[in-house]
Amino acid sequence: LAGIMSDQNLTSVRTKLEELHDIAASLGIKLKEPFMTLSFLTLSVIPELKITDKGLVDVRHSKLIT
Repeated sequence: LAGIMSDQNLTSVRTKLEELHDIAASLGIKLKEPFMTLSFLTLSVIPELKITDKGLVDVRHSKLIT
């Protein structure tokens, strides 16, 4: 549900997540946990940073960061 829970067993979920990490790495992503990093950007406790189709945005200054 919403990426938090799965009806799959732990082994299946871990395997799929490892595959996603491998794909991210092959695309040049150097973060150890890229999907965990992305999940923080949706938190309402971090109102000054948001992710868009253009990249990471500093909302307070209306400025594209990445």
